[in-house]
Amino acid sequence: MATAYGADTRDQYGSAGSGGRPPVRPAKHFLPAALRAPFEARTWRELAYLLLSLPVSVVMFSFAITMVSLGAGMLITFLGVPILAAGLAMCRGFGMLERARARGLLHLDVAEPAPARGRTDGLMAWVGAMLKSGVSWRHLLYAVLHFPWAVFAFPVAVTFWATGWAAFTYPLWRWVFPTYVGVGGIQLYGDDTHQVYLDSPFELAVTSAVGLALVLVTPWIVRALASVDRLLVLGLLGPSRLATRVSELESDRGVVVDTAAADLRRIERDLHDGAQARLVALAMDLGLAKEKLTADPEAAARMVDEAHGEVKVALQELRDLARGIHPAVLTDRGLDAALSAIASRCTVPVTVEVDLDSRPAQAIEGIAYFTVSELLQNVSKHSRASRATVDVWRAADRLMLQVTDNGRGGADASSGSGLAGLAERLDAVDGVLVVESPAGGPTTVTAELPWRG
Repeated sequence: MATAYGADTRDQYGSAGSGGRPPVRPAKHFLPAALRAPFEARTWRELAYLLLSLPVSVVMFSFAITMVSLGAGMLITFLGVPILAAGLAMCRGFGMLERARARGLLHLDVAEPAPARGRTDGLMAWVGAMLKSGVSWRHLLYAVLHFPWAVFAFPVAVTFWATGWAAFTYPLWRWVFPTYVGVGGIQLYGDDTHQVYLDSPFELAVTSAVGLALVLVTPWIVRALASVDRLLVLGLLGPSRLATRVSELESDRGVVVDTAAADLRRIERDLHDGAQARLVALAMDLGLAKEKLTADPEAAARMVDEAHGEVKVALQELRDLARGIHPAVLTDRGLDAALSAIASRCTVPVTVEVDLDSRPAQAIEGIAYFTVSELLQNVSKHSRASRATVDVWRAADRLMLQVTDNGRGGADASSGSGLAGLAERLDAVDGVLVVESPAGGPTTVTAELPWRG
């Protein structure tokens, strides 16, 4: 169903829109990525990470194995338990250093894992918390697993890097062999009767070409090796998915509570300053009319007539307030009719397209309604658009909303505007808000909500 609503005039309200920073253009390069890679800072940082991994992993592995073996061997006595806990604590310390190393060289920002939970006001309480912490055991597992991987990655990276650059620059340093060694060049083969050296111009060119190929391939090998380190750091040294999800839910719960409290304060303020004040004035007017009913019937009739007008205004304010809490048309007829009602009140023409074969959960339906309502308010106030569209459809188990306008653009959800608050509300129910608004327009805001029908 597609319907056009709204006036034909543009909204020319104030210029304080939700403008954001202009998009950052990617840097232009004259060389392709394959030729740039050997000289890029990323390649050298990742190579340095792999070279440092071997000595670091040797220390971590040796310490972890020593402490675990010592603690396990002394479990027959009381000392084995605190020794094992101390080993786990030191592994957590190594993990902190590894996260810092990954942050500096791999540009991998890993959040700090949750501390050991439990009472830590005594030695035994601290030992118990450390032994029961899954984070501690994951750090121990990292110390054990990273050693064999570093033993493999270190020689591979060094071999490819050293061989590639040595072969590529071989024509520049071949003079070392006849001058100081007394041979023509690098010896490929030799026995009692035959010796093969790389000394002819053709052999020098082939060697340099092979070296160039290795130089160009080495950065990608280094990146592949470093990607495994990234996975190890992310999977074992960062917070677990469950802990991250719990943290997200706690944050979302705080957003929901704050939003609900703000809505309650708004409703209380609207009732106190609007309908309640009118009803108090109405009661006073009716009291005065009652006193004048016998002495001055005409004045009493005028006061009753004015009170009747106040009743109508108070009823309209109560209807508007109820519509702001949850519109009746949304409950009775669904999103199609409710969004069409919003579009009809917008100051620019709005086309609404709703393609749903069923209705989502009531809570999701309400969030979708108020999301579109706020986005269309932004279109009216800030966009300077001449038309807008609203599209609603279902994709698998997600409810998709998209509001597009042909206004001036520049909207940014990260600049602390109303879009940021809207994004937080959607995030509280596992929703997503994506804003595409280049300077000059058009603006497209896409919201994704769980269906939960």
